[in-house]
Amino acid sequence: MIEETTDLQPETRVSTVLIRRHSGVTRLTHWLNVLCLAVLLASGLQIFNAYPRLHWGQYGADADPAMLEIGARGDPGKPRGFVRVGGASVDTTGVLGLSKADGEWTPRAFPDWLTLPSYQDLAAGRRWHFFFAWAFVINGLIYLGYGLLSGHLRRDLAPAAKELAPRHLWREIVDHARLRFPSGDDARRYNALQKLAYVAVLAGLLPLMALTGLTMSPGMNAAFPVLLDIFGGRQSARTIHFVTASLLVAFVLVHVAMVVLSGPWNNMRSMITGRYAIRRKGPDA
Repeated sequence: MIEETTDLQPETRVSTVLIRRHSGVTRLTHWLNVLCLAVLLASGLQIFNAYPRLHWGQYGADADPAMLEIGARGDPGKPRGFVRVGGASVDTTGVLGLSKADGEWTPRAFPDWLTLPSYQDLAAGRRWHFFFAWAFVINGLIYLGYGLLSGHLRRDLAPAAKELAPRHLWREIVDHARLRFPSGDDARRYNALQKLAYVAVLAGLLPLMALTGLTMSPGMNAAFPVLLDIFGGRQSARTIHFVTASLLVAFVLVHVAMVVLSGPWNNMRSMITGRYAIRRKGPDA
């Protein structure tokens, strides 16, 4: 579908073509993932606030050393928020460890505007988290099933051998650093960096996050005790779950930044209507 044609000279003629980039199933599961991930993040931070420390192995009591801790300390009249990783501590008053709730300074790992619910309620946070965790898993299975049956995963997300060549990857890294994005027919498909990022999320981060989440469940421990052996205990699983979720948040932030920098309207239209505009130059445009 050609939307418009400009310029009179054949060699400089430019046309804008709308192509079909995303199927209805891909678009629907994408937006359901957005909803699920937003609720999972907010409710997960609510759960973390109940015990804002990360341990490894079978340790996890209050007196055990923590790999990461977010909290508040100091005199009751003048507390300070902090984040401690290993032996290094950073003052984070006002955001992490100590933030204002209803106008009062309140010790809590993450502020109320980041958690679901906003007030401290572990039971409610767990209910939100568990419901949307299963919704997220079911939605992901639908996407994977469709991707396999339709060939979407093989055709659009599996990188070709030539795309994995060091020279090709380096060129794409340099182009991204310079904010040079594919144009014309090259914009029809994902580039190698996008494919590798999506594969890492689909085949690495998401399964790991789901499995570590299941490992923290006493019921799943009883049914599948091998999960504890795989991850070295529930505290290790909790730490891996937190790190994996943090990496997923980083992926989403980079993804949104690339969407904005490479053309927000065009990218949003492709994920809402399925149509993506590319520009062609030349006498055949």
